[in-house]
Amino acid sequence: MTPRCLTIATSDSGGGAGIQADLKAFAAAGCHGMSALVALTAQNTVGVTAIHELPPEFVTAQLEAVFDDIGVDTAKTGMLFSTRLIETVADFLEGRLVPLVVDPVMVASSGAHLLEDGAVETLVERLFPLATVVTPNLAEAQVFAGLGQQAVTKSELAERIHALGAAAVIVTGGHGQPVDHLFDGGEHIEIPIERYDAGATHGAGCTHSATLCAGLARGLSLTEAAENAARVAGDAVAHGLGDIGAGDGPVDVLNLKEAREHDRDHALDRR
Repeated sequence: MTPRCLTIATSDSGGGAGIQADLKAFAAAGCHGMSALVALTAQNTVGVTAIHELPPEFVTAQLEAVFDDIGVDTAKTGMLFSTRLIETVADFLEGRLVPLVVDPVMVASSGAHLLEDGAVETLVERLFPLATVVTPNLAEAQVFAGLGQQAVTKSELAERIHALGAAAVIVTGGHGQPVDHLFDGGEHIEIPIERYDAGATHGAGCTHSATLCAGLARGLSLTEAAENAARVAGDAVAHGLGDIGAGDGPVDVLNLKEAREHDRDHALDRR
């Protein structure tokens, strides 16, 4: 059966992150992607100009529609925006034995805040205990660990977040040693990542967590899925579309440039 992956997140009207990035990553990984939108953004490569929260009952209706007919092999959450949306999603997922990747999106690459004040505690209390793995970037991990900008290792951050109720944690990104750090409560695993000097990183975190979700749906172990997600996200940054927009362009998990070059070469061959 085709692996079925669900993203529960927010729409990015610019197509670089959020639901749009997740669905592209699911497709690139060979999975059928489904979505339950919790909010809409008016967003481009420069910033977020407006956020529209969807009614909780409509969020639940989307989730019921997908689970009741198609079914879900793995799910992931992205930007959930508010306390009431987090609670709506958690209420629905409780008791459903579906592997869950929680990507605790707090700030866009443009700097826009994507999680309301006061919602961090709800995210930790309600969703972390349901998660198979939580995937904060370095800045987000420091917030959850309550350490601000205090200099600590990724392994220390991962342990602190695991203690908050997450079954496993992957701390991604940041400066210094180019590794993602996975901690499953027993073993620390460092996953090497490639760094690219690219001006197109918008959606990298979403691409990573969606690819991780797809890997779990395809039967990979958490370590294998994390290694694959790191590689795919890095490659998407390397092929990022820096010619899109005036700001931080979107990553390209589908390698559209290669497809265009193939079409061009094919057209030339036919002349």
